Amino acid sequence: MMMGETWSQLGSLIATAMFLWAMFDKYFPHHLRSLILSHTKKLTSFVYPYIQIKFPEFTGEHLKRSEAYAAIETYLSSKSSNEAKKLKAVVVKDSSQPVQLSMDENEEVTDEFEGMKVWWGVKKIPPRTQSFSFYPEMEEKRNSLWKYINHALQQGKAITVRNRQRKLCINNPSQNWGGYRSTKWSHVTFEHPASFDTLAMDSKKKEEIINDLIKFSEGKEYYAKIGKAWKRGYLLYGPPGTGKSSMIAAMANYLNYDIYDLELTTVKDNTELRRLLIETTSKSIIVIEDIDCSLDLTGQRKKKKEQEKDEEKDPASKMAIGEEESSSSKVTLSGLLNFIDGLWSACGGERIIVFTTNYVEKLDPALIRRGRMDMHIEMSYCGFDAFKVLAKNYLDVESHELFETIDDLLKETEMTPADVAENLMPKSQNEDAETCLKKLIEAIKTAKEEATKKAEEEARLKAEKEEKEKQEATQEDVKVDESSAKDVKENGVDVVKDDKTLGIEVKENGATA
Repeated sequence: MMMGETWSQLGSLIATAMFLWAMFDKYFPHHLRSLILSHTKKLTSFVYPYIQIKFPEFTGEHLKRSEAYAAIETYLSSKSSNEAKKLKAVVVKDSSQPVQLSMDENEEVTDEFEGMKVWWGVKKIPPRTQSFSFYPEMEEKRNSLWKYINHALQQGKAITVRNRQRKLCINNPSQNWGGYRSTKWSHVTFEHPASFDTLAMDSKKKEEIINDLIKFSEGKEYYAKIGKAWKRGYLLYGPPGTGKSSMIAAMANYLNYDIYDLELTTVKDNTELRRLLIETTSKSIIVIEDIDCSLDLTGQRKKKKEQEKDEEKDPASKMAIGEEESSSSKVTLSGLLNFIDGLWSACGGERIIVFTTNYVEKLDPALIRRGRMDMHIEMSYCGFDAFKVLAKNYLDVESHELFETIDDLLKETEMTPADVAENLMPKSQNEDAETCLKKLIEAIKTAKEEATKKAEEEARLKAEKEEKEKQEATQEDVKVDESSAKDVKENGVDVVKDDKTLGIEVKENGATA
């Protein structure tokens, strides 16, 4: 009986409170209502030891999804799947994990950061907006709260970057930039399997490159401290087939970066080049392959002077040159240098610029100096260390009695890693590791013989050329002697030649020498 009366009184009390609150909310003047609420919150703060912060899901006039909300949602994804009972599946575009689980409405998860306990919850707030709220303990300092928020945002963004599908981008011609939904870059999913473990290269050089990449990727504060844009340049040079493209793929996979393959021949001028740079994202590698073939950047300074001289001699050539330039790229060496190392290079951050070339001596020194191409990496012919990597990759063999023979042959013969790999790859089910190694030995011997024949042929041609030049020089000397003799004779001096002596007869004095 007593329990029934208690519940009856409690129900009446709740009904009275709700009636009074409705009357207060509907009929009290706004300024009085705000004043009472503010004082109520102050009184409540003495017994309510928490701070509440809300993160709306949509912000701005156009209700754009908040980056902070998305980052926190990603950060809490693993905790939500472990603790929350009601989950919401979100489809994430361009991610290796296309479905991400997050808390549904009225769910709550906890987190700890530096001894501080935090409660996260999702609540639906009309009109159709959602927000995250958390309630840290009041005794913790407020700077700890902002430190934690920053930690959650950074971790959420880092998780998003790790889970994203990386892209291989190529620049579109500028005439395709103006359409609806057109972009300056087209992309496909980057799925190249190359890594530093599979890269055929000297192990010490490989380790040096890895350490340099790590230092760069973790150097945001350092680059800001020294006043430099957060970027780094790598020049990859060497003969074809030495693994320059595989090196770029390994760098991208190691750092989890996107790749922008810049085709300079489709870029009309320096302005378009800058616009393409602005459209690239951070955590990316901008690649210009075979830069010595992309544009005539190696001799523009000299070419310009020669062109001016030709125009002075032949005005008609000026029109032909103008028509040729209008149809070709007008990207200049100066524009490319500004792209690499000028003011525009500081747009964004954490970018790597890579040039590749087969002929480094053809490039303008200003293009590849330190500070622009910070690290020069020679991709050379296959050595024994590189061979052992390829043998492990292709044959799953780490040691064999034929290795010593191959080591001796590689020291005497220049063969690219691509040629070595082709000979190591089994062509049928019947070919085992030993068969492939013997096949490689024969290929190296054949290459050695061909190189010897080529060297002998080049030496023969060089000797013939030198002999021919020597004969031409002798004939030129004879012509000079005959011309001199003729001039002397015209001046009254006879020059008499025979096989033994050279005689000069002076007629005027009647004396003979």
